[in-house]
Amino acid sequence: MSALPLRHVTACAPGKVNLSLRVGPPRADGYHPVTSVYLAVNLSETVTAVARQDDRITVGPSPRQVSTVDDALVPWDERNLAHRAAVHLRETLRLDPATHGVDLEVAKQVPVAGGMGGGSADAAAALLACAALWETGLSRSELAELAAPLGADVPFAVVGGAAVGLGTGTELTPVAARHRVHLVLVPASAGLSTPVVFRTLDELRRDGRLPEGSTPPAVDEDVVRALTRADPRALALSMENDLQAPAVHLFPELSDVMDLGMDEGALRAMVSGSGPTLLFVAHSEQNALRLATAIEERAGVTALPVHGPVPGAHVL
Repeated sequence: MSALPLRHVTACAPGKVNLSLRVGPPRADGYHPVTSVYLAVNLSETVTAVARQDDRITVGPSPRQVSTVDDALVPWDERNLAHRAAVHLRETLRLDPATHGVDLEVAKQVPVAGGMGGGSADAAAALLACAALWETGLSRSELAELAAPLGADVPFAVVGGAAVGLGTGTELTPVAARHRVHLVLVPASAGLSTPVVFRTLDELRRDGRLPEGSTPPAVDEDVVRALTRADPRALALSMENDLQAPAVHLFPELSDVMDLGMDEGALRAMVSGSGPTLLFVAHSEQNALRLATAIEERAGVTALPVHGPVPGAHVL
């Protein structure tokens, strides 16, 4: 007797921080070559793919699990990356739409528009859930390759861990980070548009207020060594982010919170990715907990103690 078809599959995928982000000048196609050191952290997006008996693909907040961020900030239509991932998978594999409809239920933990790849994690989790629901047999590496057209951070959300990303960030080389890095993340009350941050970087470079980037941007070997040696102090000293200056230019209040975190004993304060989420490097889990409490009390903001690396997208 044949097995009954799956009715729903739940998968989750992690958010990320950029421990290093070097950005080159824009290419002819408008994209910037980047070299990044990614770290997947234990804030995750959860997507449940529920089979439909028609060709429709829908996306919405999960009735099964509670989001910890404001769902009203998320576009629940064809613009949603989870929706785009399901469409992309169905079209790429040429699956029959009449028998491959799906309702996508999303529960979010990663700050929205915070430079932590929350939408990319939604896409990665949706890819994995739909691939399992539709019994495609695709491997993780095949899904990561298929994920690249969806966005620069989506392949990393599929594989997780720690990795160097080249090109637009989609060419990944794993980093053997076997020990936890403890961080405190401070999401901002308002988001920053990633394209606007990149455009501001270009403007600041054209005006001579920032040095020009190299092509291709060099890999930050000091950050990679610090990760593999589990040395938080060396990591803190070597981290760089070319998008920090434009993010602070657009959102000057970020500097005040970074100064406060350093005053409370953080090893390093930095904008994560295109911002406006801030990350602070801590000595240990205990230090991260104390630092998060101090930042919340002094600045009146949310501060989240997190760690990484954690695994990439996986079925629950």
